[in-house]
Amino acid sequence: MAETVHRRGLDAQGYIEREGSLGRVPHAFRPVVATARDRLIDVYGGRLNSAYLYGSIPRGTARVGHSDLDLLVVTRQEPTAEDRSEASGLGEALDKEFPEIDGVGTLLYGRTRLLSELETYDLGWFVACLCTPLLGEDLAEYLPRYRPDSLLARETNGDLALLLPRWRERIASAEDTDEARRSLVRFMSRHLVRTGFTLVMPRWNGWTSDLGEMAEAFGAYYPERAEQLRTAAVLGYEPTGDAGVLLSYVDDLGPWLAEEYARVHGIKAPRPDMG
Repeated sequence: MAETVHRRGLDAQGYIEREGSLGRVPHAFRPVVATARDRLIDVYGGRLNSAYLYGSIPRGTARVGHSDLDLLVVTRQEPTAEDRSEASGLGEALDKEFPEIDGVGTLLYGRTRLLSELETYDLGWFVACLCTPLLGEDLAEYLPRYRPDSLLARETNGDLALLLPRWRERIASAEDTDEARRSLVRFMSRHLVRTGFTLVMPRWNGWTSDLGEMAEAFGAYYPERAEQLRTAAVLGYEPTGDAGVLLSYVDDLGPWLAEEYARVHGIKAPRPDMG
């Protein structure tokens, strides 16, 4: 297939533009964002280096009662068990207090790791391009600009083969309820769509966080798998509790995608916590 020249999500020089801003936060979600900001200060105090929003809320595409609040918390030192417990408690409290959100996801990392050479094209890119500053120092000032190239593809999603055995364990140990399976379907659907997109991202030559657009970009290069990713994109927004979907992910789509990804881009550099 002929290479497609695409500029979506890129600036005039071909670098990925930072998505999201506080100005795009929908009015319905502003109270929870303001409360999260204040409580992060109360909880972490001087241990807090930075905090960011990411996901649909700062992109302005969040749906009331369906979207979660996604936070990245950066501590000055490597986070402790206490730091993680406090992040979990804060998220649970916000979820109970604000019906506008459907859960809180909090990532917690130390400043040194986010700025490490090993993470430049994974967590560093995530901070610089996908995260909206909420509090403290913006680490993007210390990070490079990023193009949608094969290096970025490898270092962001080139570890699917390693993840699949863990996914199988999570499926096997999950409660036998639609609610438990829906959570897994949502998570795995989104991960597979994003992996499929970054597989073709250098050829598509652009960036998007919209799952539907990701699936369409992928389908232009892998038509034989296009419908699977389109379906996964839908389930990423509206998951079902179908156990068969989960099995298809770990027995068919996931293994194929992991093999093709390694062939095209190689395998992600090992991390200390990759096991």
